[in-house]
Amino acid sequence: MQELAAHHVGGQLSVAPEHVSPRVLEKMKKPGIESFERFQEMFACASRDAGKEQYDIPYFISGHPGSTLEDMIELAQWLKQNGKRPRQVQDFIPTPMSMAACMYYSGYDPFTLQPVYTATGLREKKLQKALLLYWNPEQWPLAREALREAGREDLIGRGPRCLVPPETPAERARRERPRV
Repeated sequence: MQELAAHHVGGQLSVAPEHVSPRVLEKMKKPGIESFERFQEMFACASRDAGKEQYDIPYFISGHPGSTLEDMIELAQWLKQNGKRPRQVQDFIPTPMSMAACMYYSGYDPFTLQPVYTATGLREKKLQKALLLYWNPEQWPLAREALREAGREDLIGRGPRCLVPPETPAERARRERPRV
């Protein structure tokens, strides 16, 4: 880690924890989020020891096989709790010859032969992505919709646990305006 921080990072290190849900990470064949949190701590210490101000830039994915709205809410809550505001979010795209593509197209985990939920519709993919971008006012209408659909209206408001603020009168008027 000392070598990496001292000689191979130019200020920002992209790291791909991709998710926080144990169920989704298991489908990705990745360790729990605790591994990423330990890595962050080690990298921060090694950067400090090297006399460098450096940051880890985590990369997250929406719509991966196994990921539900509830899993994305868990990820959004983790992001908020940890002060993370990802600017780039990758929507899952099936890669040929990958286990994730197999799950996406078949609906089954090829190792366990158990059914795997997969968001295939454009609407749910947008809802999942909006939850990762919970901090962005442009995403608030979709994030609210996702939270309502998941039965998590408790996360809509102005409290410290809330992910998005309530709808404003101007937003409501825009939404209710008849379309021509």
